[in-house]
Amino acid sequence: MTKANNTAATNNVGEALSIEKRGDVAILWMDVPGEPVNTLNARFATDFAEAFGALEADTEIKAVVFASAKKSGFIAGADVKMLDAATSKSDAVKMSRDGQQAMDRIERFKKPVVAAIHGPCLGGGLEVALACHGRVASESKKTKLGLPECQLGLLPGAGGTQRLPRLIGVQGALDLMLTGKQVNARKAKKLELVDEVVPEAILVDVAITHARKLVSEGHPKQAPSFFDKLQETFSDTDELTNAALTGNPLGRKVLFDQARSALHKKTRGLYPAQDRILDVVKVGLERGFREGLEAEAKHFGELVMSEESKALRSIFFATTAMKKDNGVDDKNVEAREVRKVGMLGAGLMGAGIAYITSSRAKTRVRLKDRDSKGVLSGLRYVRDIVDKGVKRRKVTKQAAEDLMLRIGGTTDYSGFGDADVVIEAVFEDLDLKHRVLKETEAATSDETIFASNTSSIPITKIAEASAHPETVIGMHYFSPVHKMPLLEIITTDMTSPWVTATCVALGKAQGKTVIVVRDGVGFYTTRILAPMMNEAAHILAEGVAIDRIDEALMDFGFPVGPMKLTDEVGIDVGQKVGKIMLEAFGDRMSPPAGMEKLVADDRKGRKNGRGFYKYDGDKSQGVDESIYEVLGVKPTNTTLSNDEIAWRCTLQMVNEAALCFGEGILRSARDGDIGAIFGLGFPPFRGGPFRFVDHYGAKDIVRRMRNFEERYGARFAPAPILVGLAEAGGSFHGKDAVSPGTHRA
Repeated sequence: MTKANNTAATNNVGEALSIEKRGDVAILWMDVPGEPVNTLNARFATDFAEAFGALEADTEIKAVVFASAKKSGFIAGADVKMLDAATSKSDAVKMSRDGQQAMDRIERFKKPVVAAIHGPCLGGGLEVALACHGRVASESKKTKLGLPECQLGLLPGAGGTQRLPRLIGVQGALDLMLTGKQVNARKAKKLELVDEVVPEAILVDVAITHARKLVSEGHPKQAPSFFDKLQETFSDTDELTNAALTGNPLGRKVLFDQARSALHKKTRGLYPAQDRILDVVKVGLERGFREGLEAEAKHFGELVMSEESKALRSIFFATTAMKKDNGVDDKNVEAREVRKVGMLGAGLMGAGIAYITSSRAKTRVRLKDRDSKGVLSGLRYVRDIVDKGVKRRKVTKQAAEDLMLRIGGTTDYSGFGDADVVIEAVFEDLDLKHRVLKETEAATSDETIFASNTSSIPITKIAEASAHPETVIGMHYFSPVHKMPLLEIITTDMTSPWVTATCVALGKAQGKTVIVVRDGVGFYTTRILAPMMNEAAHILAEGVAIDRIDEALMDFGFPVGPMKLTDEVGIDVGQKVGKIMLEAFGDRMSPPAGMEKLVADDRKGRKNGRGFYKYDGDKSQGVDESIYEVLGVKPTNTTLSNDEIAWRCTLQMVNEAALCFGEGILRSARDGDIGAIFGLGFPPFRGGPFRFVDHYGAKDIVRRMRNFEERYGARFAPAPILVGLAEAGGSFHGKDAVSPGTHRA
């Protein structure tokens, strides 16, 4: 929301704030210099105090509108880098208290303050808006409100844990704070988070009118007490909830116990920020606003210094940096425009890629399959996703129709001639991929990029059939494509830099987090997943129950266990990939004897309803006990602890990641961490395989692997780079970080 050109001159206050007078209403504009969005930095408390001091002294001013002078964006939150300045818990506590004082200054201001919200209003930005006496939001799709601090392992530290429940009620507030979800303006109005929703063009004018209305009504009035607001909000709820929210100690205990139980079903108690949010809200409910603020500051300080938050913040910084990365070492290489994409294969992967290309990249797609039935199936898959978006009001009917019009179907190569990129998602067979590559090159220009969605076949082998190997690249998507955030791009020694940069740009336009890796069997993600899954199979062969293996890994932080994941991927697919990995890497990828019996028994996993688990449609019905008989295994081993199960599987993944790093498959440890987290579900609060090593220390990791090597064999031999780091005391991140491509096996 920018300033109007015909208004009076403004007076600057500090670096980011300026005051503009429109009659008896002042507009306090925020515009952090040199930044695309507003964020709250270490100076904001001082600047706010100075600005509100000037506004208070001006007797002509009856009300204030707080607005952003940025083209888009109210306040995106606090500057996360600011947290790194905290070297102790007390430093972080002071940051929180400074923020709380700034918000108190707004809330206690004797003249009404109305927030005019357009674009992101998140974290500290929403805490500013909550401290205001009124809120008006633009109806723009860009306008999002939320408190996503938990996603960084933190809690709102500037009064948000106390003001949000007072404004919208405990249940709605916990839903926002425990999930970090963001809501649009319409939803915010329904929650009573904002007072009005208007077109962007009249946002400031309506905010001024609203401010004058508050003046005429005698605002700001004394805010209702916590209990009064809760009683009012929940007057129509059931008796138990109402009792819990109106001061009954037993009822409160039930309410928060239930909330914590539901939370731990999702987090397994591994994310302390959400637990602390519950604690702090409860303190405010039981002891009042001020003690709630004290608890908020205390726990904020603890969380800032926690290993979990440091790991989650590292992911934030990594993904932010990757948005500016073109995928090649030469930053001057520019991506070429992609106006049309050809899609070979209309199965779940191909149709999913077609959907994100049309819906997010806004790019035309030509979807090809071998027959009309296949094409129609792919288009129907896309239509189903679109219809769900319309039903949930995330997509308008007109936008849905526009999306579908950008996708055309064909059973031949007609319409491929002007494609800038052709992506193939055909069956994992090298001869088939060679054939479609040759057919594509015959139907397209010499500079059309051919990208394979293979998950295991080296791109170099695929490129052998190409007349233009410099235009051949890998684009490895993950299923389901429209939900999984990672795209792994694979380059060969012949891939042209502009081809890489173009595919990276396309992936980002499709809404993906993109990593670029060097070609090799299994690339990075498939390669590091295979030994983890293999180790789970070894543990099963030792007589450990299927569900206990999965539970152990989920208790460690993985979103799904390896046995259930094998069902999802497909047992037959896993066996096929396993053979490729065994051929390439030898005995350390050897599966336990008997696993081939599963495929012989026609067990393919979820897709045919027969796997490690039983299925009724899309729902898992528990472990299929008959699988133990097929494998000749009795699930009676209870001596192996859950902790050892988790460490054995995790170390296999971590060690393989280290081998990839040492071989130069990865461009950086950052990319390796992001690939494992976003593609394979490595526990985010552990920071990825390389931060995992840095946290425990390479010496400790090598010690654990040597112990397992003595007990279980050579597959636990630590990667040379881990041994080197253990001896030198180095790390993958930080000042003593080692470079990729060192300590090769």
